[in-house]
Amino acid sequence: MSHLLLLAKDPMFSSGQITFGIIFFIAFVIIISFMYLKDKGMHKKNYKGVKWILVGFIAFILLLFIIKVSLKS
Repeated sequence: MSHLLLLAKDPMFSSGQITFGIIFFIAFVIIISFMYLKDKGMHKKNYKGVKWILVGFIAFILLLFIIKVSLKS
């Protein structure tokens, strides 16, 4: 990706700031991915029933939507 396209008209950031931002983003994604993979086994053990919480939350939102639609008509 060319920095010139980002700096073509009335630059908000210098080329050094854009380069730093890109490098920071790449490093951040790599570190977050590494930490997730490191903790993946622990999360499977500690958060077994989380899927049911999500299903209940979605069901509750759907119930509220159904009540809203039925009371509107």
